[in-house]
Amino acid sequence: MKRAMIIGAVVAIAAVAGAGALYGRDYLDGMHFEKAMSQIGEADTANAGPWPQPQETCFSCHGAHGQSLNAWYPALSGQPEAYVAAQLRAFANDQRHSPYMGPLARDLDDGQIKALSAYFSRQTPTRNEDLAADAVLDKRGMALIQARSCQACHGATLMGKDRAPRLAGQGETYLANQLAAFKAGERHDPTGAMNGVAATLSSEDIRAVAYYLAGVSPGHDDIGTR
Repeated sequence: MKRAMIIGAVVAIAAVAGAGALYGRDYLDGMHFEKAMSQIGEADTANAGPWPQPQETCFSCHGAHGQSLNAWYPALSGQPEAYVAAQLRAFANDQRHSPYMGPLARDLDDGQIKALSAYFSRQTPTRNEDLAADAVLDKRGMALIQARSCQACHGATLMGKDRAPRLAGQGETYLANQLAAFKAGERHDPTGAMNGVAATLSSEDIRAVAYYLAGVSPGHDDIGTR
């Protein structure tokens, strides 16, 4: 019943938007949300239980099943389980400050953190966005990735491992913002590695790295060859 009410509300909002003629992006977001909600029941068994599930709180920013389609928000799909758990605990303890994620993470108990981390790690990732071709920026980004040995921590295909996140296919804006935060000391890596690497990057370097990583298709082994 609750699901039907929510889907009905979304449909009503979409209708008022006039088939997207007036509110294009809002209409499309509503349609995507409606579609995601309609698919939840089909995925109940695979995704860890009946609706509602705690991970659905994350849909509005991080997308259905944690696959963001917005360059501002990170995709959680396909992230290493240990990384997701570590970040939720960091948000809860305010070691990673966020006025939005902090309160949400503090409401989770250890069992929920483990369940959410396992759930998102099982989801199949895709790229957050399609980028306009820029061969010069792409080449520079690839060279910087190789020179900084990013694959040593983030895996051969940049899909992440252990407590290092998946970088492949994340949104360009999100990646650039995080690198800038590490560079400025606004975000802290417990190992110190990311702060050290980011400190060596210029603003143009950060742009190139973010562009290159955003264009990598998750799971493909084309790192350093395109």
